[in-house]
Amino acid sequence: MNLIVFDIDDTLTKSEYQHQLAYVNAMKAFGITEINQNWRDYKHHTDSFILKENYEQNLKDAFDFSFVERFETKMTELILTMQAVTAIKGACTAVESFSANPNYAVAFATGSFLKPAFVKLNQAGIQYDSDLVVGSNTIFSREGIVEQAMENAKVFYQVDAFDHIIAVGDGIWDLKAAKNLDLHFIGIGTKNYSDFKKEHVKFHIEDWSAFDLAEAEAIFGI
Repeated sequence: MNLIVFDIDDTLTKSEYQHQLAYVNAMKAFGITEINQNWRDYKHHTDSFILKENYEQNLKDAFDFSFVERFETKMTELILTMQAVTAIKGACTAVESFSANPNYAVAFATGSFLKPAFVKLNQAGIQYDSDLVVGSNTIFSREGIVEQAMENAKVFYQVDAFDHIIAVGDGIWDLKAAKNLDLHFIGIGTKNYSDFKKEHVKFHIEDWSAFDLAEAEAIFGI
């Protein structure tokens, strides 16, 4: 059995705007007002790590993961006041197709906190099992999140190991995590296409509408 690990924001859901606005406003609600919004400046592109850095800079106190529950609750409340998230073209069908494929297991690894991630998936109509969704609630690094998603999938699908693992993401941080974990990678979207091209990504799609699994498998040698 093979495994596909999906990022969520701008990979399956059109949610970057809602996510970032709710995230920044939630920080401000907790007194974190001086925020570096150049997200590429951060060592880890995850909600928890970026929150930690700005929390400690603004509040002059050590960050603890126990703060996450209150923060993600506020962030979720803010997302729910915005225009509902929709799916990337073809994403619902793609996830359903992988879920129905006996040769594939499915997992989700997101830099987002979990509560807002579930809202985004639900609003977009993406099929998922919550046991297979890993966010940054207790993990700072993208690599750690993907690794936990892989472990959760082993338990859920009752397998000791996967023959091949494909990670899918829209950001250079997704690609770097896949490279560091020695995984196949599918880049999606046009926003970071130049980055993907520089890094010689083997397989790229603009959205899921014309995704061809057989083509991807041929490229990856699956």
